[in-house]
Amino acid sequence: MNYVDGFVVPVPTANREIYLRHAQAAAAVFKEHGALEVVECWGDDVPEGKLTSFPMAVQRKDDETVVFSWITWPSRAVRDEGMKKSMADPRLQAESMPFDGKRLIYGGFEVIVSA
Repeated sequence: MNYVDGFVVPVPTANREIYLRHAQAAAAVFKEHGALEVVECWGDDVPEGKLTSFPMAVQRKDDETVVFSWITWPSRAVRDEGMKKSMADPRLQAESMPFDGKRLIYGGFEVIVSA
């Protein structure tokens, strides 16, 4: 089964186009280093919760939009090596993040069902 890195981050709504360019550049790097697919989703229907929600989890401000994304890898081993190479890639080092990285939520997940 594949391995997935998942991410949720608040992005200033005014930075949508900057974020899009950043995401496209990063996707190319991840794919060069073994990723099968990179998906970036701009929040469109992301309600506030009473107990939990994406906006609450990332402490979204009124002028921000929640972005949900994932990278699919063939395996955890490919992901570990590919992510290491991607993070060392000068193209990602040169990129400044158009969001508050301290509020980025991420994790690696073993796929257990894919239909």
